[in-house]
Amino acid sequence: MNTRKLVVIGGDAAGMTAASKIRREQPEREIIVFERGNHTSYSACGMPYYIGGQVESEEQLIARKPEVFRKKQHIDVRIRHEVIEIDPKNKRVKVRNLDEEKEFWEPWDDLLIATGASPIVPNMENIEASGIFALSTLQSGMDVFNFLKEKKPAKAVIVGGGYIGMEMAEAFLSRSMDVTLIDMAPQLMATLDKDMADLILEYMTEQQVKVFLKEKLVKFEKNSGGSIKSVITDKQTIPADIVILGMGVKPNAELAARAGIKLGASDAIQVNKRLETSEPHIWAAGDCAESFHLVTQKQVHIALGTVANKHGLVAGINISGGNAEFPGVLGTAITKFKELEISRTGLSEKEAKELGVEYEAKTITSVSPAGYYIGSEKIHVKLVVNKQTQRILGGQIVGFKGAAKRIDTIATAISAGLTAQQMVDLDLAYAPPFSGVWDPVQIAARKFI
Repeated sequence: MNTRKLVVIGGDAAGMTAASKIRREQPEREIIVFERGNHTSYSACGMPYYIGGQVESEEQLIARKPEVFRKKQHIDVRIRHEVIEIDPKNKRVKVRNLDEEKEFWEPWDDLLIATGASPIVPNMENIEASGIFALSTLQSGMDVFNFLKEKKPAKAVIVGGGYIGMEMAEAFLSRSMDVTLIDMAPQLMATLDKDMADLILEYMTEQQVKVFLKEKLVKFEKNSGGSIKSVITDKQTIPADIVILGMGVKPNAELAARAGIKLGASDAIQVNKRLETSEPHIWAAGDCAESFHLVTQKQVHIALGTVANKHGLVAGINISGGNAEFPGVLGTAITKFKELEISRTGLSEKEAKELGVEYEAKTITSVSPAGYYIGSEKIHVKLVVNKQTQRILGGQIVGFKGAAKRIDTIATAISAGLTAQQMVDLDLAYAPPFSGVWDPVQIAARKFI
């Protein structure tokens, strides 16, 4: 019988995946989860689609409620409890009950830090104005939804042209709103190369989104009632009834740092492949922790739901006495804007150049499904390969129905160390409703042969 008490800080993907795995392996073990918010195990990635009306209720985004964890799995989940201090020496955490405004110390034998990441919010004039939102928790998504329902804003401004920016632009368009997107970068989607990002810009402009690049946010202007009135950049003033900040995220690692736990890539919590931190019996998983990049062979911080869930599983196996390693990441990601699908994995050409890798990059334009089949549309595929070995280093896809999930083939090829020739040789499925005889990813690979 395992009598070691486990305390988990954070009740979303990584934390609850780990807690659930440990409960399955060790039914008798005491597990306490402290979550400062109101919800556990929810899909933050689904929030733009809930806001846009493609998801009927916020309830559908919740995989498992706190009471389910408590009753069915006997995991002591305590929402509205914020851990404010970690004491590694005495193996205890200080917890604040947010409803009762009381603080207490909770001892532990093993500790898992799964505090996630927070959106970057600039410290500038009138940032507190009503109508300015940064999406992170389920509650923040609900707040946006309720604001739209109550205030019925007509003009939306999105700051940042990344994944949140794309998805929220679509959400606001679906509500027949006037949408403006600004970004200080020279392109949309910084994780893509500019030639691929320009395809997205062209389509977004066609869909009546006003996009302003190389434009820096300066401050906000609010009206006499304290609500957002306009967004002021270094080039113009843009009227706004609602603002979404999509300027990226930062790992919630300050709590760990104050406890003397070492930080690593992008100030995320430093971990080894077993998800162990620099302190014994303390683990970290999810958006607060770093990961190993399979191509660069370096530590990176990548905040994605897929990574968080896998982190949680590996941590759970190890905490419950098993032996597992997290193999690493490629930064594989996918999104869409209306009908346009977007995906990427591995190294971009820009990243390969910055790393000093000798590479070749090729881009093709093909169609999917087969050109003669009804509904066939363009698909753009870009591959980056090692110039000497011809091993595939990265890929990007921009296209229409059925285009973006092809990135999984490229991610698999990179993980397996395949060359461009071996990609061409893959026995991929073919039928006219899905693809031509040569799949677009293979057409791109043939460019290197």
